[in-house]
Amino acid sequence: MAYVAVTGGKEAIEHSNNLIKYYRVKNGSDLTVDMIKNQMRGLVDRVMSEGGLYSPELAALSIKQGEGNIEESVFLMRAFRSTLPRKYYSNVVDTEKMKVIRRISAAFKDIPGGQLLGPTYDYSHRLLDFDLIQEENCQSWIENLKKEVEENYIDEDINYPKISNLLRAEGLIKAEVHENEEPFDVTRDKISLPLPRSARLQILSRGESGAVAAIGYSSLRGFGGNIHPTVGELRVGNVEVDIPYPLDEEESYYIGEMMLTEVENIFPESEGEEIEFKLGYGLVMGQNETKAIAMSVLDRNLDIPGDTPAQNEEFVLYHIDSVESSGFVSHLKLPHYVTFQSKLDRIRSSKKGER
Repeated sequence: MAYVAVTGGKEAIEHSNNLIKYYRVKNGSDLTVDMIKNQMRGLVDRVMSEGGLYSPELAALSIKQGEGNIEESVFLMRAFRSTLPRKYYSNVVDTEKMKVIRRISAAFKDIPGGQLLGPTYDYSHRLLDFDLIQEENCQSWIENLKKEVEENYIDEDINYPKISNLLRAEGLIKAEVHENEEPFDVTRDKISLPLPRSARLQILSRGESGAVAAIGYSSLRGFGGNIHPTVGELRVGNVEVDIPYPLDEEESYYIGEMMLTEVENIFPESEGEEIEFKLGYGLVMGQNETKAIAMSVLDRNLDIPGDTPAQNEEFVLYHIDSVESSGFVSHLKLPHYVTFQSKLDRIRSSKKGER
């Protein structure tokens, strides 16, 4: 269920909509969609992920229209997505062939292909850079940086092997029972608990970043089936997307690329006397590493019976959706005159009875 607009006087609503436009542009500055897309990468990636629609241009537009309000921007993306026809299903994306821009492992110091730090704030000081208030000589700075990147950057065409595949080859990771199941589409099929893993992963991937991180964090603090996993591999990069050629199953059409963040978390678990590794999986659009890690934590927790919030499928999946949660909370602003009047009458009657 999602609550949207309240009906009311047409003239009042028109004035309200005009005020939205006025407050957005009242200072006279025009923030272009290209500016948002190119310089607010983290925000654009988050809106695409939670909106379930990969389009940096439309995500930037929704951010501009929503004045930077993430829940409004995501709502706009979901609403637009619902109008699009589903013409094709793409082939399964092979993330091992990802054009990697960032790849790290917390489990191993030396990994095949090496650690690739890539673009990240992990190693920067969290100090305000006041020079950004008035950036000058940007073009010359950009040219110098571009030259440095081209000279020192690792070739994106290198295929880096998956750490999990190396562990599987040693027999340290057991194959999951879910691996061969037909993918579930939560946007088209009715949800009925318990859900298959593919449905859980889809909902987690579209979940609100803060909510996914918060519930995942609760597991790390001890309110879950696993206390402290290890990031076997985190990779960020572009993957090619293609669709099957209808007249030949072995042929396909290349339709573009999309940036993804993929995380495989390693959980040591014991079954009887045998100890082995299990994987928690996270995959989100764009570069959103915190969400992807938390997603992988929740993925594993939802496979382990338990009474904690992180292990409760209904609690997790029904509370991380930004449109559902913000919509239901926001519906409290709608008129509740009749129900409140009945409560008021009941309390007044009880007060009279006390006298």
